[in-house]
Amino acid sequence: MNTQHEMPNFDLKKAKSILILGAIALFVIFLFSKSMFVTIHATERAVIFRQFSTGLDKDHIYSPGFEVVAPWNKLHVFNVAEQTKEETMDVLDKNGLSVNIDVTVRFNPIYNKIGYLYEKFEMDYVSLLVVPEIRSVVRQVAGRYTAEEIYSTKRSEVELAIITEAGAKLKDNNVDMKALLIRSIKLPNDIKQAIENKLKQQQEALAYRFKLEKEKSEAERKRIAAEGESAANKIINNSLTPQLLKMRGIEATLELSKSKNTKTIIIGSGKDGMPLILGGN
Repeated sequence: MNTQHEMPNFDLKKAKSILILGAIALFVIFLFSKSMFVTIHATERAVIFRQFSTGLDKDHIYSPGFEVVAPWNKLHVFNVAEQTKEETMDVLDKNGLSVNIDVTVRFNPIYNKIGYLYEKFEMDYVSLLVVPEIRSVVRQVAGRYTAEEIYSTKRSEVELAIITEAGAKLKDNNVDMKALLIRSIKLPNDIKQAIENKLKQQQEALAYRFKLEKEKSEAERKRIAAEGESAANKIINNSLTPQLLKMRGIEATLELSKSKNTKTIIIGSGKDGMPLILGGN
């Protein structure tokens, strides 16, 4: 009789245990849901750190989608979209003059290398890698030029050198630099004014030299034209012999005699013997 009454009690205890275990499981899932259920968006990639087994899996990259991760593992999600960073810094030119340079750099981590990026810099690669490298390269490059060259005459060369050197260093550390732009260069007012005055004088000198060259070219053109005209006249004068002039006069007289207008033609008897035409309408 007692056995029949104990069976329902045993089933009830078992049910309670299952309910308690289920509640605990739900609580654990709720507690760790943020780390267990991860959505990787289109502009993101991720790597996993397995605390109790293989550690950081650098070569397996998680693509966009939904992932379920054990609560004792950690999925590190990287933003791989192109990012922009602006930096303003004071640097020294080759003569020790202070120059303020404002740059903008565009970059993103190399997708399939974020595991290696995390291994060296964790998630803080922008402040630990990108910013220091950009600032270092800008200082190194600026130190090879004068303030005037940085400010005006070799600005594009300076910019290209920074892009080339900074880009190579970032790529070695698994970051792809898309572009770098020098937004502004500021000098002390007196130095800036001196450089601008010098540039203005150089432009004026170039303009004056251009004007002289133009006038010289025009004078040369006129000289050549005059020489050509003189040579042509000389050739014509040398070809106008008395016999030729007499023949041309006779030809002209014959043409005039054919005219319907009334005229009188007197045959000359002078040195040239040229006819003389009188009258006519």
